[in-house]
Amino acid sequence: MTFWETITGSDMTREWNAFETRAAALPNDYRAAWEEIKTALMSYGDFTGRNLTPIFDSALGLLEESAADGQTIYQVVGDDVVGFSAALAGGEGARNYRDKWRAQLNANVAKKLNKLGG
Repeated sequence: MTFWETITGSDMTREWNAFETRAAALPNDYRAAWEEIKTALMSYGDFTGRNLTPIFDSALGLLEESAADGQTIYQVVGDDVVGFSAALAGGEGARNYRDKWRAQLNANVAKKLNKLGG
């Protein structure tokens, strides 16, 4: 990846297009689950979303293998796609962007209060 690709995000565009091409080959119920997984995982991304690329790749690979094995989507992800996505992102208690911002805000407020009080 070159500096220019990093700045413009063209490498991410290529990867997303490759993901969508792979997902288009999935059965309908798997494609619907893929859309839900993408939506649920987005809140765990950093500013660029680059940290999610390996997770998306793994999730899509799991869906592809499961579809090839003839499993139903419910056997793969269960009834809770959001919970499944949280597990992919790092398990229960995985921090999403709101949690990170909340912690940063609390740290900044605590720092300001300490300056005022001490």
